[in-house]
Amino acid sequence: MELLGGPLFAVAGAGESHGPGYTTIVLGCPPGLWLTRADIQRHLDRRRPGGNIHGTPRSEADKVVLLSGLYTDDLDTLLAGPDVRTVADGVESITRTYEAGYTTGEPIAAVVLSAAKRSGDYSQFAGPEGEVRPGHADLVKYHQSRGFNDPRGGGRASYRATVSDVIGGSIARLYLERQFGTVFLSSLVQVGALKASATLAETVERLALQHTQAHPVPADDLRQLEAMLAAAELPTLDADFAREAAALIETVRADGDSIGAVVEVVAVNVPALAGAPLYESLKLRLMGTLGGLHAAQGVEVGSGFDVVARRGSENNDPIRATGYQSNHHGGLLGGITTGMPLVCRVAFKPTASIQTPQLSVRQNLAEINFALKRGRHDPCVGVRAGVTLESRMAIELLNAVLMQQSRQPSTISFQLFSRDERNFL
Repeated sequence: MELLGGPLFAVAGAGESHGPGYTTIVLGCPPGLWLTRADIQRHLDRRRPGGNIHGTPRSEADKVVLLSGLYTDDLDTLLAGPDVRTVADGVESITRTYEAGYTTGEPIAAVVLSAAKRSGDYSQFAGPEGEVRPGHADLVKYHQSRGFNDPRGGGRASYRATVSDVIGGSIARLYLERQFGTVFLSSLVQVGALKASATLAETVERLALQHTQAHPVPADDLRQLEAMLAAAELPTLDADFAREAAALIETVRADGDSIGAVVEVVAVNVPALAGAPLYESLKLRLMGTLGGLHAAQGVEVGSGFDVVARRGSENNDPIRATGYQSNHHGGLLGGITTGMPLVCRVAFKPTASIQTPQLSVRQNLAEINFALKRGRHDPCVGVRAGVTLESRMAIELLNAVLMQQSRQPSTISFQLFSRDERNFL
């Protein structure tokens, strides 16, 4: 069974890169969260192909349609979503979909249709004579499925599969924002050998140190950061780095090649004491879910590999009664949140699909000189990866929060015939 997250909040996704669309089921969302289609769409717009000029030239609208898991007595508001029309076996069906409502605690179903497919671009990879892209999952997927795989765009091995990640993550981050003021942000900090001099982690740490958990970073300050990242040519706070990195990406694209990147993802106003040591460690979960993303090759938490060159006296974060005075630990100690910002960095390899000639084989292992004939690929996958990393972090943090709440249940929650007003929303 393919699930992202769990055991309490999970996302199930189905769909292939060049199939009709993607179906997403979100499981375990607590009831009573006011959710609109726009809450999800704003994050899908950030991840969609064609959303950044330095990403893939493929352009998809990626409009989400909600089919279940919401309710409000105002049916005009609930059923204001896009109409869905199908014709099957000569019979036309039209249904209204959900636009806004309260989550019911039942599964939330969402669909995103694909409309900009060029499946013929991938005929070079089909069948036993199909050519294998070095660095891609073509060869292992073909033989794992005994040849019954979908070669179009890489099937489930495509970055397009992250549609489901973002839908589920949009709901998780909304819940955490409403409950705790938690906000998720991401930024490019390295493209090829170019490194940003001003990083997102440093900025949010300064903001966090100006406040306490009892008085979190104001929403206006975080919205300002979001706006700066959204307005930049590339998602980064360093304008000089953005300009140089954009030029490098375009040079690489013109050469028919690709380049790697490091993306920093942070969560601010994080609830403390979520997670557990060892097997339920939030650090373990985050490193797995972020590192499991397509093309991800490494994950750092907090100061990451830089800690190797330090002494304990340099790396340990001083503590006062008001909280931690620095954040080398990246918001996690013993797999448990400290209330400081969660900070992770993910290294992405260069996109495997490139036009530069390479040594390879066919699926039948006949040796060839490979050259990509057609296709629309990101020259740098890090450009669009941020919102997916934020989504995966939100899913895992919400799971940790719900697990902590389950360990300390209130008896009030299990009373039916009670006059205690806390039983009612």
